[in-house]
Amino acid sequence: MSAAADFQAWSREVASRTEAALERLLPASRNAPARLHDAMRYSTLGGGKRVRAMLVFAAGELAGADRERLEVAASAVEMIHAYSLIHDDLPCMDDDVLRRGKPTCHVEFDEPMALLAGDALQSLAFQLLAEHRLAADPHAQLRMIQLFAAACGSRGMAGGQAIDLEAVGKSLTLPELEFMHILKTGALIRASVLLGAHCGAGLDAAGFERLDRYAKNVGLAFQVVDDILDEEGEAATLGKTAGKDRAAGKPTYTSLMSLADAKRFASELLEEATAALAPFGGGAQRLREIAEFIVRRER
Repeated sequence: MSAAADFQAWSREVASRTEAALERLLPASRNAPARLHDAMRYSTLGGGKRVRAMLVFAAGELAGADRERLEVAASAVEMIHAYSLIHDDLPCMDDDVLRRGKPTCHVEFDEPMALLAGDALQSLAFQLLAEHRLAADPHAQLRMIQLFAAACGSRGMAGGQAIDLEAVGKSLTLPELEFMHILKTGALIRASVLLGAHCGAGLDAAGFERLDRYAKNVGLAFQVVDDILDEEGEAATLGKTAGKDRAAGKPTYTSLMSLADAKRFASELLEEATAALAPFGGGAQRLREIAEFIVRRER
């Protein structure tokens, strides 16, 4: 089996395990309030690349973590990601009608139910981290919850979204744009890597620092490529509305630099991410492959 085929098989297995865990951990539609639970499941199941779940599993495997722990951590991360997409798509935010190739949550249900579904997914994600034993050391598990909370808050996704809303129609410098995306996109990607690593016990402080450096570069690369795809892609391929950021007057990497320079920057971030993994040798192969996938993807 080629290396590419091996990675594809592994990524499909991770997606399948994560989907099964989410099916189990999300409230059943038959339980009241049924429509809220339907909206939560609609927005979380059966879609997306599961890149964040892959990062949890890849870092966890590097740290020798049990797969059952990684399933819970990956599910929590995917619930937070789903919640963020629900809220990002609302009319008061990005006002989008297409996500993962299907109507957004507020279109399929309604705005109040979409808002509640996002809120409930966020709460459930933290409930999972608190009620399952995910680390051998209780202090490590508290650290996981702290990292996760920071990734979601004003110095993470919420803060990045606030800056994004304020930046519409304005000019940002490249450092300002980078800061926004370190919070909005990069924070949860960083948390995914570190949560997976904390589920195991095989890394020292230097190892966590290298993973952190990897995650920061990968998180930024993810957004650079998103901007490239928004410029070049089509809605049928992307599964979301193409060209919307530019039409809305939002600053992007492709609006602040040429398309060629944005692609070159993404490749540089990929090189920095893989360089951070060098001391891990073959044990970090999955993390390298995910970084390559993020930068080379077409949707």
